[in-house]
Order: sequence, then structure tokens, then C-alpha cells
Amino acid sequence: MATIINMPRLSDTMEEGVVAKWLKNVGDKIEEGDILAEIETDKATMEFESFYEGTLLYIGIQEGETSPVDVLLAIIGEEDEDISAIISGSSESEKTAAKEEVKEETTAEVDATDAVVIPEGVQVIMMPRLSDTMTDGTVATWLKKVGDAVEEGDMLAEIETDKATMEFECFYEGTILYIGVQEGETAPVDSLLTIIGPAGTDVSAIVANGGNSMDAEKPTSDKKETKIADKVEEKKPVATTSTTSNRRIFASPLAKKIASDKGINLADVTGSGENGRIIKKDVENYTPAAKVVEVEVASDTNLVAAGQEKSKEVKNSQMRKAIAKSLGNSKFSAPDFSLNIEVDMDSAMASRKTINAIPDTKVSFNDMVVKACAMALQKHPQVNTSWTDNNTVYHSHIHVGVAVAVDDGLLVPVVKHTNQMSLTQIGATVRDLAGKARHKKISPAEMQGSTFTVSNLGMFGIENFTSIINQPNSAILSVGAIVEKPVVKNGQIVVGNTMKLTLTCDHRTVDGAVGAQFLQTLKTFIENPVTMLA
Repeated sequence: MATIINMPRLSDTMEEGVVAKWLKNVGDKIEEGDILAEIETDKATMEFESFYEGTLLYIGIQEGETSPVDVLLAIIGEEDEDISAIISGSSESEKTAAKEEVKEETTAEVDATDAVVIPEGVQVIMMPRLSDTMTDGTVATWLKKVGDAVEEGDMLAEIETDKATMEFECFYEGTILYIGVQEGETAPVDSLLTIIGPAGTDVSAIVANGGNSMDAEKPTSDKKETKIADKVEEKKPVATTSTTSNRRIFASPLAKKIASDKGINLADVTGSGENGRIIKKDVENYTPAAKVVEVEVASDTNLVAAGQEKSKEVKNSQMRKAIAKSLGNSKFSAPDFSLNIEVDMDSAMASRKTINAIPDTKVSFNDMVVKACAMALQKHPQVNTSWTDNNTVYHSHIHVGVAVAVDDGLLVPVVKHTNQMSLTQIGATVRDLAGKARHKKISPAEMQGSTFTVSNLGMFGIENFTSIINQPNSAILSVGAIVEKPVVKNGQIVVGNTMKLTLTCDHRTVDGAVGAQFLQTLKTFIENPVTMLA
């Protein structure tokens, strides 16, 4: 099915872009992560990455051409797919947009008083679109505050999108005059984020108008150049991140990662960076001080309150919203069913011990399951499919997603071309991607394109569970804990080690017999690990 790619907004002020160079041609095969083109914005020339795979069917903006944001840039789909209706539809929409623009210009002439003039040197910064699917963002941390002097290249804030938490860089220099989205608040893309300019500048008129403005360098009579942004819905304040002493913690992402790995509470660390910001060396040099433990004895008054009911509302993160939407769509749209099987793990345990005895080698049981799944998918291509309204898409590539638990929910990094990788390569890749996911440093491209998913709760002692399909996959495997118990071997009851697997399938693409055959093949690979080393 064809995917339409529009001109992206690659900076907070970008209104249009120029295709400096196409790195792919019509007819070229595209993989996720491939660089499609170099696009020149009002800030810099940036590489534009593909989040999809397929064949480049159409290029809508040629090299050297300028185009507004959100205009058809390219189309990616299946080879020889008919996209004439999409192209003609885009042309009609562009004509409609042009008519609407003329109408808006006429309206702007009448309502020019709705816009205010930006004082010289003042820069109004809107919530940027940091991923192709981002519609709104949450300010996780402000690294600067009102009154701070900033320079080009300074990190202003950490912004949480539906994909990851990303640092947002300043392209200007001046003083922070206003912050429109507080820590923890969520705001739509293109709503007022902050204002930078000369210290002491009055920006109350800009704030009152939601960032809508007219450039001071252009005469107010030139109505055609006036651009009036949509009004932004008034936001409700929420509490900022703070320590027990109500001091906000400012720390670099690397410092946070190191602190998390070492189990250090950043509230106990003194920052040596700008404005007291905690940086890498502060965490590395931190030595915990001895703490006096105070025991508080409950008074009669506290005892009286023991029976009170109390609830607390916690704002849903962008990640949690995305998870809820995706899993809800899957559960309510796919007619699913589950199959269970129990696997003898004695040989797998012996093989893993032998493999891990090799220096600098580390393979987990989950790595072995992922490898076995990739090999089983090769033998049962019906499971390596995706359902669309008109077609069943058979994927020749095998990309296994591995579910990873993070603080805000669940992410699914994708091991690309899993069937072509060795056990040790899979292990190293999974550890790298899982680490990025837990620290919210994983890129959107590293979480897209899976054709099958593995979810493992065995490390939590869960013996058996059923997962929701990660669409557009046709199936997901739930992996339980390895349990030592009596088993029958050669007619004798002996102590053995078993693991339960549950395969949840989309019945639109995978029938019961197909799922059962897949599980039998998977069982054979796991119980005979030597077959996966060939």
C-alpha cells in the first residue's frame, strides 16, 4: 500500500523547504533508515530519513525546487503500484489549498488587527515537530529559565514525543523572555513554546495573542505577507519536576543515564555546569554521604486519618497515549486466537552455558528464542505477513520486534534482518536497542518495520501469559519463565526444565493449523539449539 511523504518541518520556524539533492531515484528500493534527500531549511541543510520501506514510486519536488511544508514530497509503495489517483488527488488538494490561501489573505486584510508586531531582535519559538507522526509534545525538562541568557547551540529543553525524549536546540541568542509550556505540560505542534530576545523587552502583546504576529520589518499595509497562526487552546498548569526541597533538578541526558545505571539520586548531586546543571563528571565523582535515618512515630491524629480515601491523578505521557491507541486498535480490530506449547529447555540451558563460556560472549535465552522465531518464520511465511483491507502483504524480510519494559510503558525495538544474524549478533543488538529504549534515546527508525514480535516476562517469574498483537504484525509470541519440575522422559519421571510459549495470531491471516505448525517448528529449534548454529 502506497505511503505519502510530505515536505517535513525540520525546524521550529520552517515554513518551506528546498530539495538540495535527491539521494534516491524513482524505482529505487527503500529500506527504513535510508536517507532519501537533503533538504535545505531556513536554518541548515539536513538529511531526511525514510521511516518506511518499499519502492520509490514518485518524486513530487525536484532538486532545487522550493515547496511549503506538508506538500507532497514523494510516494513509497509496492513496485508497479498504481498511484495515479494519489497524484491527481494531491494536485486537486493543492489547488484547493491555493484558493483557501487567497481566502485567508482576504480575511487577514480585514482582521489585520488580530496580529501584533514583533519587536526587533525578538524570536517567537513554537512547539517543533520532532518526528513525522508527532502532533503534540510534552516538555519533560526545561534546561533554561526565564531571564537566562542563551546562545545559538544551547539546549533549551527536553521534549517528549510519541517516539522518544529529545533535546531541543536553540538557533538564536538573547534572553529567555517567556516560557509558554511548563514542565510536564503537553501542547500541540506550532503552539507558543518560548520567546527569546533582548533583555527587558515587553512581549506581553505577543503572549496575549498566542504567538500570532506580524514581522516588524514588513509594512503593516502589506497584507499578503501576513501569516496568522491558529489560536492555541489555553493550557492548564501542572506541577514541575522537583526534589523534596522544591528545587528543580537540571541534568544533562548523559548525567541522567549514568545516575540511573549507578542508582544515584540526582537530588543528592551538586551540579557544576551552567546554572548548577548536573553534568557527567558530577555524577562520576559523586560520593554518597552518610545519612541519618529518622524514625517518625505516628501520633493519635495520624492514626485517626488511616481510614481516609485518597486518590491521585497522574497525567498520561505521550508514550502511554500512543501505547493505548495502538493496543486498543489492535485488540478491537483483529480477531485473534492463542495457541500454547511447552518446550523442553535442558539442551538449550546446556548450549547457552557452553556458548557463554567463550570470552566476550553473552547470549540470553531470549536471544535464542528470537533466533528460533526468525528461522521458523522462514519456514512458515504465512506468519510473516500483514493484513490490509485489500491484500495480505507477505514480507520477504524478517524483522523481529523485542518488547522492552520502560518507566512509562512498553517500547518495541526492532532487530532488522534477524534471520541473517548469529546468536551473538542478535544478543548484542538486543542489548544495545534495549538500553537505548530504557533511556529514551532510541530513534523512531529503530522501532518501526517489525514483521513479528517477541514479548518475554519470564524474568519476572511469569510462567504463562497472552500478549496483544503488535500491528501490523500477524502474530506475537509470549515467552514464560523456565521452570524446574518433574517430567517424563523415556518412560521415567525425572527432574526437567520447561518453558511455556503462547502464540497469539490474527485469524485474518493466520489459521489455527498454520499457527500450530509454526509452534512445532519453533519447538524443534529451541529444543535442538545446534540447528540454529549452522
